[in-house]
Amino acid sequence: MAPIAAPPYGNGPLVVQPLKKRHCAECRSGPLPLLVLEEGAPRCLDCVDLGHLVFLARGDTALTRRSREGSSLSAVVVRFNRRRGRYERQGVLVEEAALARAEDRCLADAEARRRRRARDARRREAEDVRFTDAFAREIRRLFPHCPADRARAIAAHASVRGSGRVGRSSAGRALSEAAVTAAVRASVRHTETPYDQLLMSGVPRHEARRRIAATVDTRLWEWRDDITARA
Repeated sequence: MAPIAAPPYGNGPLVVQPLKKRHCAECRSGPLPLLVLEEGAPRCLDCVDLGHLVFLARGDTALTRRSREGSSLSAVVVRFNRRRGRYERQGVLVEEAALARAEDRCLADAEARRRRRARDARRREAEDVRFTDAFAREIRRLFPHCPADRARAIAAHASVRGSGRVGRSSAGRALSEAAVTAAVRASVRHTETPYDQLLMSGVPRHEARRRIAATVDTRLWEWRDDITARA
């Protein structure tokens, strides 16, 4: 076992996970899963009065901190990493009652975080509904003859949170005319023209848009101007 010149983790007992089979120099028990070095000789936890402590593996910072705060006696557990040539922390030994109290506190925190996430999700959902409604109203203002259900569908598609679509751009959130028109144009392009089929057949995007531009412009003009009323 590599010697430990000084405890690398501050004050308090230092416990080692041995890499080789070791027996207690005092009671001869072993092999020891955990030991304490006293004057270079391994001692079992019972012989050094740490046998009543329980092991808490590293990984949960809050649980570790609270367990050590609530434990009148604790120890850091380390193991030697041959490749790195150093001792590395594996966890801590704490009193069982302190660990139980810490677990209860962490569970309470987890429940509080769950409730907070649920509230945040409901708030975001309400914000999304309000934004989609506003986007649909702006579509109807700019294109008064666009069917209401179609305007709603376009708004819902364009404003999906995290989608990167035009409704989530800064211009889209500001309900700029250019952004709203772009969303309507994109919807018509994909649903009322062979644009997607042209792309799938290998037609370059700019050429595909050129081919269907007249159809898109006609539909937008119809939704802006009530040609049926004047016919």
